[in-house]
Amino acid sequence: MGRRIWSSDWTIKTNFADLRARRLCAPRARCCGQKIGCKIRQSPLPAHHKTTAMRLLNNHVLQGADGRPFLVDVYWDDHPADRPVVIFAHGFKGFKDWGYWDLVARAFAHNGFLFVKFNFSHNGTTVEQPLEFADLEAFGRNNYSKELTDLAAVIGWLEGKPRELEKVAYRPDRIGLIGHSRGGGIGIVAAAEQPHVRALATWASVDGLDFLWRDRPELVELWRDEGVIYIPNARTGQQMPLYFQLYEDWEAQRDRFDLPRRLATLDKPVLLVHGTHDTSVPPAAAEKLHEAARRSHLVWIKNGDHVFGGKHPWPQQSPPFLAAEAIEHTLDFMKEQLML
Repeated sequence: MGRRIWSSDWTIKTNFADLRARRLCAPRARCCGQKIGCKIRQSPLPAHHKTTAMRLLNNHVLQGADGRPFLVDVYWDDHPADRPVVIFAHGFKGFKDWGYWDLVARAFAHNGFLFVKFNFSHNGTTVEQPLEFADLEAFGRNNYSKELTDLAAVIGWLEGKPRELEKVAYRPDRIGLIGHSRGGGIGIVAAAEQPHVRALATWASVDGLDFLWRDRPELVELWRDEGVIYIPNARTGQQMPLYFQLYEDWEAQRDRFDLPRRLATLDKPVLLVHGTHDTSVPPAAAEKLHEAARRSHLVWIKNGDHVFGGKHPWPQQSPPFLAAEAIEHTLDFMKEQLML
């Protein structure tokens, strides 16, 4: 039987003495020549042009890592022009239909993007039960290589102009990624490896994929000995297993999964969005990534937590106010980088 690891154990441990929350920009020593500024804005999501109809390919099945099926949603409107693509990667203990993610998708589709969100194949949900962690064994067998394989499968599917989207005008060679939390780390690696990814935005991203065991050799030894540890899900009450293969996958590819290193060599624009009151991934993580990156903007969401005020389920027809701010910043960024 594995040892339970409570939330206080797996949250990133970082001292962050001075957020400088009143600062309006984060200057960079190295940049791409564009204006680098990080305004903290208290503005609602802009009104979207909604004269065209929303289209949705819902719960389409793709094959992912180890041949395991996973679900993909695609959103677009009836605008005739070629659309850039934005792909959203959820985080640890997340799923594509969490909270207000649907509203994020609709905001991007109404602004001229083909928006894609998906469940990682081993995130614990199933094709039959996409809203529940119904397969904890799969969750425990997940690792970073598998998530990158899944994301590559989504990109490859789009590049192949599938039959389901044959009448939709979009640009699979102009892709932006958005990754939340651990999904931000996956997005960093994917942006470095996928040539058609032109821009990356991270929301509340971890600064390392070793966040669970960083500076905790005693945990690694316990994990190695017992083969499994358990992470609680406060929302569902489940004890979610993590098998030691997750560590082994990371250890075997440490350079590949070194996020600051990947950002330091990434010659693509990066937007880092982080809440000033994030207690799951402290704001120091965003500053670390910002300092490492060649071309990055850092945006603080003032008073924002790890999910920018959201929860699951989210019954409202508009996103939380702080999430709307994150969406607005990211929309502006993706328009600038992907729309010709």
